[in-house]
Amino acid sequence: MAVDRADLKTSLSGLDFPASKDRIVEYAENNGADAELLAALRAMPRADEYENLTEVGRSLQLDPASQQGQTDADKADQNTRRTADGLAEHETETTSNPIVEELGENRGS
Repeated sequence: MAVDRADLKTSLSGLDFPASKDRIVEYAENNGADAELLAALRAMPRADEYENLTEVGRSLQLDPASQQGQTDADKADQNTRRTADGLAEHETETTSNPIVEELGENRGS
């Protein structure tokens, strides 16, 4: 249940901080937050008060792609690439082209 940072910001814009968890949930409901965001806000740990939107965001499971500004098309493109985990694309091993190998063998004959 990952929450989009932009949705969180939109739903809580104008809320006066510090605010309690109950006040945050109530404000989001009145501001038209979707069911997924409301469920995430209700699941937040109970704190005396949240000082700002950043603290609220830290208490939620935010969508990492939304934090990076990644669009759905970017995510789909990234998922189709075959790269080894933990390596940048330019660091992955690639097989050499068989035509290049054959030309290299025949050049000396």
